[in-house]
Formats: sequence, structure tokens, C-alpha cells
Amino acid sequence: MKGVLVDSNIILDVLLDDPSWADWSESILDKHSNSGTLYINPVIYSEISIGFARIEDLESVVTRAGFQMLDIPKEALFLAGKAFLNYRKRKGLRRSPLPDFFIGAQAAVLGLKLITRDVARYRSYFPTVRLITP
Repeated sequence: MKGVLVDSNIILDVLLDDPSWADWSESILDKHSNSGTLYINPVIYSEISIGFARIEDLESVVTRAGFQMLDIPKEALFLAGKAFLNYRKRKGLRRSPLPDFFIGAQAAVLGLKLITRDVARYRSYFPTVRLITP
């Protein structure tokens, strides 16, 4: 599959015009949109939705930015659960899988690169995922 999965922090950098990260995030999105598809999944969609009052406004932004929605395959959901068990064994405090587990598992199962600024958790629990980071 050609393209990259885009973590919500990258999209929010651009939408919120983050003074530290907006320029980097916008340039990396431009670069990768020219060479393949920019993907999001339902978890990422949900995370960026909190900045919008209406779904129509969110849909407009997603469409204009050229993001394509990917369903999370069962294999990735299974892997997310296994990564969460590993997290709990390492004394993680959360009681349910974190959004990053679904995102990382999907990138791993589909062989997608992941654009993110959250490096540590992805490297720890999904070491095969190729990360695009600052």
C-alpha cells in the first residue's frame, strides 16, 4: 500500500497553527501528499474532531486536505490488544488500549509509514513501523 498514515498531532499542528510545529508538519504533509496518499483512520478522525463544532466542517477539512479514511483491519485490532497487554506488563496505568495502539498496529499490519511527533510509544510497542518524525 502506497502512502502514509498521519497521526492526529501532525494534523492538529497545522489546524491550530502550532508555533513550534506547524511549519514542519505542513511541509512533511505536502511532501508526502505529492508521493502518495495521506491516510487517517477512525481513531485519528475522532481525535481531530474535538476541534470542530460541526461534522460538516471537519469533513470539509479532511476532504480539502486530501486525507483518505482507512478502516482498521481485524489483524490490527488484535495487534493493538497484544501491544496493550505488553504495556500493562510494563506497569502501564491505563485500563483500556490507548489510541496510539490502534494507530501503530494499523501502520504495522498494513506496512504503512507513520508521520508523528509521538516517537517513544510507537518505537516501544511497534518497532517495525517506519516513523517519519522531526
